[in-house]
Amino acid sequence: MRAPPTKIKLKQASRQLEVAFEGQTLLLPYEYLRVFSPSAEIRGHGNQQMLIVGGKKEVQITNLEAVGQYAIKLTFDDGHDSGLYNWQTLYELGRDYAANWQYYLKQLAAAGLQRSADPSVGHFDPKQKN
Repeated sequence: MRAPPTKIKLKQASRQLEVAFEGQTLLLPYEYLRVFSPSAEIRGHGNQQMLIVGGKKEVQITNLEAVGQYAIKLTFDDGHDSGLYNWQTLYELGRDYAANWQYYLKQLAAAGLQRSADPSVGHFDPKQKN
């Protein structure tokens, strides 16, 4: 398991979460954190398909709460608050941002969804990652 970050800060103006680990600072867009939430609602249980969510371009984080010494809980202004982002998850989201984001955009388009103001949802199979 990854060591705790040395800094976690909400940057509301740019809608990014700043997370600093020893020697590395990650900037994670709120939209990215929302659509890649580690919650069962998004990730599913077991072999279920991951839920792809559109319309989150302008999402805000309204609350950040520590969960013990291992994670944070983010509350988004669309009511989503069920994902716990542990330190390893935050690090991996930062490390894999470019690939994850391109994959998300591809799946969003395939589902006929938009990033902005489209509350529609669709499904994609994470096993079909290209």
